[in-house]
Amino acid sequence: MDPVTHSPPPGMPRARIPGPQQPPPPFPRIAAGLWKRCLAGGLAAWTLIAVTAYATRGAAALPALVLLGGFLVPVVFVLWAYERHSRDLGVSAILGCFLAGGALGVPAATVTEPYLPRLSPGMFTAVALAEEAAKLGALAFALRRQPGIRGTRAGLVLGAAVGLGFAAPEGCGHAFGAAVAAGGADLRGLLETELLRGVVAPVGQGLWTAIAGAALLSLRRPNGHFRLAAPVVGTCLGVSVLHALGDATHGAAIWLVALLSGTGLDAEPFAQGYPPGPGAVEQHLFMVFSVGGLVLAGLPGAAWARSLAHRDSSWRNTP
Repeated sequence: MDPVTHSPPPGMPRARIPGPQQPPPPFPRIAAGLWKRCLAGGLAAWTLIAVTAYATRGAAALPALVLLGGFLVPVVFVLWAYERHSRDLGVSAILGCFLAGGALGVPAATVTEPYLPRLSPGMFTAVALAEEAAKLGALAFALRRQPGIRGTRAGLVLGAAVGLGFAAPEGCGHAFGAAVAAGGADLRGLLETELLRGVVAPVGQGLWTAIAGAALLSLRRPNGHFRLAAPVVGTCLGVSVLHALGDATHGAAIWLVALLSGTGLDAEPFAQGYPPGPGAVEQHLFMVFSVGGLVLAGLPGAAWARSLAHRDSSWRNTP
């Protein structure tokens, strides 16, 4: 005997059996090449604001110039790292390292920066050690709950994120200092500082911390604990020497400007960290020598980072 079946009354909701669904992507997807468009758009916006401010001689645009000029290159790097490495490292790791570099590194720079103009090799080395230790601490703090992130590639990318997070507000501070160095709103000094420091930003703070971060994460234990082994300490000391050389270019630029301009080497202006009796020509020479010295000091670091990348070309240590 066939069982009696009852059809559901009309209008009654029917149960739906969910079909197989694709898991959500592990990270938000963005269009390829966003960092290039951000760089081009940021440069165009900065140029437009700079031309407008220079034509009107107004000070209202100075905050926008300072912030956009200081953060453009670091933010573009974060977008590049997001596009290229977020699948392996995770968005939270990249953004967390960038924010940790700014939040934990800037207080160290605030404490040590006033001592930079004093032309002492020991002072340069002490400042460099303090800043590099603070940035490595920021890297370890940002990754403390992500034990799976380790390896040379992760250290290079995330170390650079910490360093550029540190460099963004530091660059704003340098630009602001150049704008008020003459006792007023020196727009030309601000523009020169931001242009030239923007060019050398990739071979400065970000590069030094990338090298130190590669050493730290390449020796990280599987349980997530960090090891302050001899290679990590030696690498930190090495990048601190490069950092000290980069900081010393400030004083070397002052000395070269004074030598070429025939200005007497007065101790008081040197204590303030500016060229003695700076005129327009002296200011331009100081900026060229200072940035040129930063580029020269950054070349060994660039070669060092390149050798680290080539040694781990397969990037197998990164999850």
